[in-house]
Amino acid sequence: MKIEHVFFDLDHTLWDFEKNSDLTFHKLFKDYSIDLEVSSFLAVYKPINLKFWRLYREEKISKENLRYQRLKEAFDVVNYDASDDLINVLAIKYIEIMPNFNHLFEGTFDILDYLKEKYQLHIITNGFEEVQSRKMKSSNIDHYFNQVITSESVGVKKPNPRVFEYALNIANASKENSIMIGDSIEADIEGALNFGLKAIHCDFENTGDINTLFDTVNSLSDLKKYL
Repeated sequence: MKIEHVFFDLDHTLWDFEKNSDLTFHKLFKDYSIDLEVSSFLAVYKPINLKFWRLYREEKISKENLRYQRLKEAFDVVNYDASDDLINVLAIKYIEIMPNFNHLFEGTFDILDYLKEKYQLHIITNGFEEVQSRKMKSSNIDHYFNQVITSESVGVKKPNPRVFEYALNIANASKENSIMIGDSIEADIEGALNFGLKAIHCDFENTGDINTLFDTVNSLSDLKKYL
């Protein structure tokens, strides 16, 4: 059966999370007079953020704990005395401000224009529900997608198979006529494959890792080889 439905991850796949997040921190540090080199803070923060997102995916911490603890731990590591009040404000402002930045990966509009003519396009994201739609609107890609499925609306997160089952049901799609595209091998690719979906991995950092279980692209334009 030919592919009819293409499910995309959003952050790190279409929406350039790292660039937009970096710009958000530059603004926050300026607005709140935080006397720290932003690049030094980010070097510490990014692996900590990944660690807490993994715990969040595994249902081991709440959204509120994720938002607070990633900042608290990063400030502790760089020995910056940030009060709980400041951290709580930054956690909220980070979520509020970040969707205002709208950098996408190179080729996003081109590939979405190309695919929209042939497929129904959808989003499956673990990102917070209250900001994902704002990200898509500010970057002007919301109109490309028929369905936007957030893990919060399902109650579990990728790679839980219930997310993919819910997405197929709401999109009126089947495993046989659908494919998942994303950057996270664990959440997007292995999650989709274990559920019985085809998948394509976006390796924009060009790590060179080869896996025979799924196809890999190093740019969005490379998707034209497969779709």
